[in-house]
Amino acid sequence: MKIICVGRNYTEHIEELNNSRPENPVLFLKPDTALVKGGEAFYYPDFSNKIDYELELVVKISKIGKSIPVSCAKNYYEEVAIGLDLTCRDLQEKEKEKSLPWTLSKAFDYSAPISEFFSLKELGKDIQELDFSLMKNGNIVQKANTSQMIFSVDEIISYISQFISLKVGDLIFTGTPSGVGSIEIGDKLIGSLEGKEILKCEIK
Repeated sequence: MKIICVGRNYTEHIEELNNSRPENPVLFLKPDTALVKGGEAFYYPDFSNKIDYELELVVKISKIGKSIPVSCAKNYYEEVAIGLDLTCRDLQEKEKEKSLPWTLSKAFDYSAPISEFFSLKELGKDIQELDFSLMKNGNIVQKANTSQMIFSVDEIISYISQFISLKVGDLIFTGTPSGVGSIEIGDKLIGSLEGKEILKCEIK
């Protein structure tokens, strides 16, 4: 199982970080050691002084695929979740300055807390019509609809599969909307999908 993440997929998030709009999906990877399941706490590591939360829709691949046309991509997933792409922003800025990959700032242990998965049939909505949001200490800090993505889920799957074969159980973090901010010890994060609180993460 691999975790493929998409950066810069919401216009307002691109603007808040002063990044340029990409011509194709911006991709990076996380290892399976990044996953935190079932509402477990996140323990702040000692190698960073600024970690940001980024709430994202997560898609689970349901069958093997390679070079998937956009028109067929919907046949390769059935379930979605929400997850946090926790980012060591101070490390990432240093990586960017030196034109280095984002591996250390994005792929560190426990950097991807994730909710349980729900079938799209159960949700009763198209994957590009889903509302999701994040509360930090009781205040809404991120709120978006998947219709606001620059690259749709199907376009993302098709693009990835031109370069990387997809296997059953692979996870795709589809990008974060605006509202990204830092976390501190003691913070409580609650993520919602279609109005239902399904992801809880306490920072310790």
